Amino acid sequence: MRHRLAAIKSFYGAAPLHLLALAVCFALAGHAAVRTFSAPHWPWIFVWFAGAVIGHDLVAFPLYALADRSLVRFLRALRRSPAMTPPLVPAVNHIRLPALGTGLTLLLFFPMIIQRGRATYTAASGRTQQDYLGHWLLVTAILFATSAAIYALRLSHALRHRPAPGN
Repeated sequence: MRHRLAAIKSFYGAAPLHLLALAVCFALAGHAAVRTFSAPHWPWIFVWFAGAVIGHDLVAFPLYALADRSLVRFLRALRRSPAMTPPLVPAVNHIRLPALGTGLTLLLFFPMIIQRGRATYTAASGRTQQDYLGHWLLVTAILFATSAAIYALRLSHALRHRPAPGN
């Protein structure tokens, strides 16, 4: 049995479990493709997907790459000032993560936040869209406050356990 597994690994280049996982993934993708192309509106699915890829790669990615690069440069500029010492705990990821969560939540709920399609939403759910903006702002505040609290904990831990000067 081990000889066969070694022969498969030698021929394939990876463990047989990797080959099995890859085969399952291809089967799942094939099933999704058959179901998608059997739907009468499959060209619109393709148009939506192509638009999402183009919208992300040509619009969204450059924007959030620019925002991230600006954040990193701003934090570096703060460190280079003579009054500031290098931080014990970098703050960049404590800003990136809640900003990402806030941005994704805004992207998902944007039509409801700006109360687009009020009549349709109310007819379908029996509820109004008035609370979405407040809830999104609350989620944003919670994400940033949680990140700030974690940063403060990490910073206090780093201050307590930093080596004495000259060591």
